[in-house]
Amino acid sequence: MYYGKRSLILTCLAAMLAGTLLHFVYSWFPCAVTALFSPINESLWEHTKIIFWPYLAAALVLNRGRPGGIYPWLLTAPVLCILMLTAGYLYHIPLGGEAMWVDIAIYVVVMVLGFGLPTTFSQPMGGGMKIFSVLVSLALALMIALFTLYPPDHILFADLSAAGAWLPLPC
Repeated sequence: MYYGKRSLILTCLAAMLAGTLLHFVYSWFPCAVTALFSPINESLWEHTKIIFWPYLAAALVLNRGRPGGIYPWLLTAPVLCILMLTAGYLYHIPLGGEAMWVDIAIYVVVMVLGFGLPTTFSQPMGGGMKIFSVLVSLALALMIALFTLYPPDHILFADLSAAGAWLPLPC
């Protein structure tokens, strides 16, 4: 499927800006609803929200009026979250990194990849792949909600702000 360069770039920038703003929404309006869409702490897992939700919104905007166009984007969304988790884990845990600019660079690279992959590899999908793409994205959305409410005792869910990995947010 063809997407104009200008619309892709503008939508990507808007999604990155939305993700950046989402990072702070919970600290501005702490409640259960904002917790589902905005990171509630500085854990690696919570930062999947700033990828997933803006990316999903951008995919819906880019694919309105394009029957079947959303499915490659739905398959890409979980891949982006896995990339963000993996890169963040490698940087913060084994390497002990604490520079915020690296986190921002990871975010930007992952989002840019997210806008390139579905446009490069999109092909017409059969019914099974369409259902699979919806189910995988739905499963990720449910995991985000579940792990927001009940985070497991795992390093991906640990608040890294105590370790100095990110600057604490003023309250």
